[in-house]
Amino acid sequence: GMRLVTPASSEQFSLESAHQYDECYGLAYAQQLKNKDIPEGGSKAVVLIDTVGMSSSGRDFVMRKSVKAFVDTILDLVVDTEETREEIVDFVGKKEVLYLGPDEQVIPEDIDWVIKRATQRGYDTPAAFMSSKPRAGINHKEYGVTSEGVNVYLDVALQHVLKIDPKKESFTIKITGGPDGDVAGNELKILFREYGENAKVVGIADGTGCAEDPNGLNWEEMLRLVENNLPIDHFNPSTLGEGGAVHKVDTEEGVKARNSMHNRVQADAFIPAGGRPNTINVHNYNHFLNADGTPSSPLIVEGANLFVTDEARQLLFEEAGVIIVKDSSANKAGVITSSYEICAAMLLSEEEFFENKAQIVSEVLDKLHEYARMEAELLFREFENYGGSLPQLSKVVSGAVNAATDALTIALETFSEEDRDKLLPLFRAHLPKTMADLSFDKVHERVPSQYITNAVASCLASRLVYKEGTKFVETLPQDKLADIALRYLEAEHEIALLKDALEGTEMPEKEKESILKLLDAGGARTALGVF
Repeated sequence: GMRLVTPASSEQFSLESAHQYDECYGLAYAQQLKNKDIPEGGSKAVVLIDTVGMSSSGRDFVMRKSVKAFVDTILDLVVDTEETREEIVDFVGKKEVLYLGPDEQVIPEDIDWVIKRATQRGYDTPAAFMSSKPRAGINHKEYGVTSEGVNVYLDVALQHVLKIDPKKESFTIKITGGPDGDVAGNELKILFREYGENAKVVGIADGTGCAEDPNGLNWEEMLRLVENNLPIDHFNPSTLGEGGAVHKVDTEEGVKARNSMHNRVQADAFIPAGGRPNTINVHNYNHFLNADGTPSSPLIVEGANLFVTDEARQLLFEEAGVIIVKDSSANKAGVITSSYEICAAMLLSEEEFFENKAQIVSEVLDKLHEYARMEAELLFREFENYGGSLPQLSKVVSGAVNAATDALTIALETFSEEDRDKLLPLFRAHLPKTMADLSFDKVHERVPSQYITNAVASCLASRLVYKEGTKFVETLPQDKLADIALRYLEAEHEIALLKDALEGTEMPEKEKESILKLLDAGGARTALGVF
């Protein structure tokens, strides 16, 4: 993910420069944690650009020029030519496959240029070098992919933590990020689509101000802003109920109200879906608490990266019992979508993708819901069974999947091509059905072998952890992890055959259903004899 940072003043530029590396490292680490379900590892790029005092056109010129300079530097590092072999010091010792994704202030024109430049520079799969391409991509904002995942975690958390069935009961929520933003705007649409008037948004804050209403902001007005890509300062005050207000940042009072909305407003759940990293930190986390020590929201689902620091997460949990679904879990659907787009760019021509785009996107959204729900259910199952803080459990889940992936990747590299091909159905099942049907017979021609190996490893690793839990994986000896994972796959196949055979037997349906559930829940693990 490449983001452009353009501070408004020299003082801000100095501040950003001082913690640019730390921010980039933190974002890359979070990316590695959330990339557990896909072949790609995590990384981040923060391009700090000095545009202080420039005109609007000058600022835009320098930003576009910086993108080009950065991309050329990356291509110098990963495209193997006689010239680069002479100049580049290679600490890795093997070919690297690297892709970019757009983040803050990257525009469609940048993406088009990057793809063309990758082609000119001889990158092996130039169409896959950057995601979110205007025609042959899956635009995150247009399809609301990140928010689709965030809302699954919200749904599961409301039921597990607050014992609220959002389909049947009302609940309150506050959001940072404007109606014109990607994650916040799409989350508003999804909330109304899924829960209607049951979802009462009592506060929204963005760069222009905030709107608050203890009885819930008017849905028609919020959706008007979303559809017209307007920030919150355009909210019509006449639609507010008693006690409602709109604050704009053109006054000192408005700035204070905007900056404190996420702390002041009382709600069942808080979704940070926009805002700067480290907004809630070890120095100010107590502002999120009421005078009696209770939290202004007992549940936080992090739609934005690093909005709450690690230390603040732990203190909010220890001192006020705040349950926080960490960013690396809650908003992982965006990176999964980008990964599917990378796969599509390798497997399909632009025309093939475009002709089947509607169906492929529909299947991608189904996959996002599936991956989000599997992890959400595992997180809360382990939280309820073993305790601990949810953010720490989120890291444990990512660590377990990534450890299994790494062990499997090393093991698979020792396999013959014939043995590796026996595992290809794992990669095929991971892909959206239409994408696989159109092209999987050409997977070896079009996809780098290292990518295929990583895909098989990550698919099997996440499957093992989501089904059996982190404790099972953590207790396995590291040198036996890959072997047991592969045996687990064979056991799953045997259990599937048993279930098929059982389906054809004559016995009371209730008993049959109970046996099938037992086989599904623990059959493969029992067959392994590993407990």
